[in-house]
Order: sequence, then structure tokens, then C-alpha cells
Amino acid sequence: MSDASRRPPFRDLRSFVAELERTGRLRRVRVPVDPILEVSELVQRVVREGGPALLFEQPLGSSVPLVMNLFGTMDRVELALGRHPQAIGIELVEVLQRLNPPSLGALWKERGFLARARHMRPRQVRNAPSQQLHQTPPELFMLPHLQCWPRDGGRFVTFGPTLTEDPVSHRRNYGLYRLQVFDAATTGMHWQSMKGGRGHHWEAERRGESLPAAVVLGGDPILMLAAILPLPEDMDELAFAGFLRGRPTRLVPGRTIPIAVPADADIILEGLVAPGERRMEGPFGDHFGHYSEAAEFPVFHVQAITRRRDALYPATIVGKPPQEDKVMGVAAGEMIGPLIRMINPNVVDLYAYENASFHNLLGVAVKERHPREVLKTAFNLLGTGQLALTKVTVMVRASVNPRSFDSLLRELWYRFEPEERMLLLPIAPLDTLDYTSYRMHWGSKLVFDATGEAVTAADPPSVPPALDGFDQRLGQARLLLGGWLVVQAKSEARALLERLVAWDGLAPIKFVIVVSEDVDLAREASLLWGIFTRFDPARDLIAQSQSFLGARPVYRGRIGIDASWKAGYPLPLEMPSEIVHRVARRWREYFPG
Repeated sequence: MSDASRRPPFRDLRSFVAELERTGRLRRVRVPVDPILEVSELVQRVVREGGPALLFEQPLGSSVPLVMNLFGTMDRVELALGRHPQAIGIELVEVLQRLNPPSLGALWKERGFLARARHMRPRQVRNAPSQQLHQTPPELFMLPHLQCWPRDGGRFVTFGPTLTEDPVSHRRNYGLYRLQVFDAATTGMHWQSMKGGRGHHWEAERRGESLPAAVVLGGDPILMLAAILPLPEDMDELAFAGFLRGRPTRLVPGRTIPIAVPADADIILEGLVAPGERRMEGPFGDHFGHYSEAAEFPVFHVQAITRRRDALYPATIVGKPPQEDKVMGVAAGEMIGPLIRMINPNVVDLYAYENASFHNLLGVAVKERHPREVLKTAFNLLGTGQLALTKVTVMVRASVNPRSFDSLLRELWYRFEPEERMLLLPIAPLDTLDYTSYRMHWGSKLVFDATGEAVTAADPPSVPPALDGFDQRLGQARLLLGGWLVVQAKSEARALLERLVAWDGLAPIKFVIVVSEDVDLAREASLLWGIFTRFDPARDLIAQSQSFLGARPVYRGRIGIDASWKAGYPLPLEMPSEIVHRVARRWREYFPG
């Protein structure tokens, strides 16, 4: 966008907020609002309408203003970064390609780009805005932490990236994890699977040492967004932030911990994560649209709170899509996607579907230059950073748009059959938040190969099958492109699915998916959420015919997927009616005029 490309990078959160307000992209809420549930309901309504960032001047119980929905639209992300996130990734790849092979001429042509690399080294300073005020012992409840959902285990820090260093190499990691506030000086540390901070804690714990950590609230918007980037392991997010903004990240020695912390942050929680200590953390309403149930996680002991005099407290809400994390996740993918394509040169494009909570559905367009290269590429992607947590991957030809769910469905109709073009990995790593296997961090994966020669010349069915009177357990149904039949189950979803998959009356149907009645069949966002967050492939996929060839399972015919809500799954997120009514009643108070 034009105004983003002309202005220098923002020095801090306050200057970013001022620009958002100046350009009509931020609204102030001047009346008191409760950070327990009320803020959550209010902000979600604004996010779903594509509305502005919000600055709550009087969050109940705190004198620190609360700012939310900073990155809820792509134009605000572009303003924060100075350009579209995809342009950043494309530039990185194009420069690296032009420098290969390196030459004096190539280096000279890219001198401007290379000059920016000097900003990757953070700059040490002695005095910092983030340390203008210093509170020891800490009092965490002076800050407006949110309780987002009624069954949450308490109040949480939801947008406080955590800075740690590897105890051996001292390489930094800066990642975004939730922190449940247990008391005035203690929080949980929800380090998820495959996260850098978790690796640092593992090493410290192995050595019997406490791990120093700093939770960083606010700072300039590039620093805030750097925490969500799925960079290669051991790549310094603070260095990458310096490269993006064209100005080094300023660091100052911590007051109570032996690591440097961002000088321009708003609030910093300094402390230690002790070895061997665990505490029940949660439940928490997460971005899968359900509660992640209570489980044991490490404990963060806060030793001090430092902050600016004019500090703002940033927070975000996750839950059933769409939420603010949708835009942030898309932006992160756009920045990193070109780098993934450089590692896998036959990948034309790839897209993690935000409405499927990103890790649950990945579309990949590829060129197949060698026999079975598609399978090789799928394995490469499933071993790359956060892509290792992907549940369902659909591989399509280079000419197909992998960002269109309809395109994926069409390709699966014409070019997929389960015997030779479906790979089920029954034991694999999954997102910590995935509950469908009933086992944290473990689950299964599916790879659908829709890149080869056509398996049918017939067009997919366009008229839904007649289901009236078929089964009293059957609710509404919808036929999607590509012969995908999605049906709601009123009860006994697995038994209904087995009957549908075996029924000859569904002869043209290729996939049958059973969902629960809370899934809106008319909305693609709800379908993607309802299907891909609620099934484990090894547990919940059945085939019309299944046999073994030696140890190899062979699947043929129609594929059925039980994507219904099942006993033992955490409850879906739902706001209490009194909170919904309160926010509706107060709407003109929040936004007069």
C-alpha cells in the first residue's frame, strides 16, 4: 500500500497506534470494559466485521490501557511491515538467486539489499524506555490480562512473546506462547511442540538449570510480528526484525536476568523457568475453536516487571475462525512461503488454510520432474519447521491454485484414487493443541496426491443424492465440488458414516464427510473448521474397501471421514448469553456516534 511504502519504520507501539488512529484505523473505547469475557465478545464482533484496532482506555482493574486487533486486517499488517508480506519473501528469494553463483557484479547490484544486512546485529544500549519503571516484587494483576472464554482456567497473557537463549550456544529464540496467570508472580509457560523456547528449556532442564526468560509486551510492530514467523530453527527473530525494519533491534541488559531484552518494548516480565517443575495449566479456548484441556506445563517465576511510563498492553483473542490470528498467520505464510519454495524448487505455491487453523490443511502446487517426486516433496515439507505439524496435505499440479478449496476438490475428483495416491502416516507429530487423537503431540497424517494422470473423464456430480428417508440420524447435507458429500449427524455419527460409505445409492460420490450440527454447511469457513479440526486420519477415516497386501494397507472406493464432535473431545467455545447481551446493550457506549 502506498502510505506504508513511504514512511520510515515505527519505533514503538505508541507511534504505530498513533498512525492507526490518524488514518482512521483505530477506535478508542473510553468507557470501562471488563477484560474478563466482555472485551473478548466485543473484539470478536469487530474482527469479524473487518473493523479497526481498539484502544481500551479504562480496562477494569488496571490503569494500563489495553490495545487489541492491531493486525486484524492485511492493510494494517502492510502498514506495520512497510509493504505486503509476500513482497518480503519474494525479495529474499530473488536476491539469493541472483547471488548464485556469487560474483563481484552480482554483489554490486545487490549492495542496497546487502547493506540492510548490517541491521541484523542488535544494538546494545544502556538506558531504555522499557525500563523506565521497575516493580519488584512483581504484581501481575496490575495488568489487564484477559479471560477470553468462560471455561478458561483463569486470565492469560495472550500476546507476550517470550525471549530465551539456548544454555549452550546462547542463540536466541523469540516465540509467542500463552501464559496463564496463576498469582502475582507466577504464570504457566505453554511451550508447544516443535517450538524454540521448548527446546531451550529441554536443554536447561537436562543440565539441571533454570532458564532465564523475558516476556515482551508491545514494542514496535515489526518486533511483535517477528514472534509469529516460522523461521528455521536457531534463526534469530530479533535479527530478522532488524533486517525487515532496516534498523537494528535495540537491546538493554535485563534488570534481574542475564539476557538482554528489547529496549523499546512497553512491558517486560523478567524471570526464570525452573527445571523439573510442572503445574496444571488451562483449560484455554484456543484457535481450534475448542478448549485445550488442562495439562501439566512448565512454570514461569516472574522476578520483576519493567515498563514504560506510557505503556500499552497488547492482547489478542483466539477461537473459532475467523479471528485476528487468521490475518497474522496468512502474513507469516506469505513471508516464509518463498523461502520454502527455494528449498523445494518444484513447489510452485503452497497455502495453509487459516479457517482449518493452519496446521490442519495444506494445499501444495508442484511440478513433478522425476518419478514420485511429489511424494519426496511431501516428505520434505512435513519435515520442515512448523509444517511438520500439518495434518492433511493435498498435492496438486503446477497449474492449479492451491489457495482455492474448490480447486483442491476438483483435482481430487479427477486425479485421486486411494489405492495408489493416498498416504496415511498413522504415527506422527501433531500440534500440541490438536485433541483428535486423544494424545497430546501425537496423531496421524494424510497426504492426497492429485497430480497424476486423470483417473476419470466423467464430470463430478452436480445434483445431490436423494437422502430423504435414508436414515433418521441424518441431518442437513450439502454436495461440494468434486463429489464431496458433507452431512450433519444428529446422533451415532460413525454408524451413519459406515452405512453411507457402503450404500450403492452414493455411486458417484467420492468422499463422504460426517460433521456435527454446529457446522454451518452454507459457509466455507465453517466447513473447513468443522471438518479438518475434528478428525484424526488413522482413527476416523474408513474406505469402502480395505485389505492388506502383506503389511501394506490397500484402500479402494469411496472414502469416509468421521469429522463429528466425539465423546472425550474438549467442548466447543461458546460465549455466555449474558455477555452477548451485555455487549449488544452497551454497543453505543463503546462507540458513540
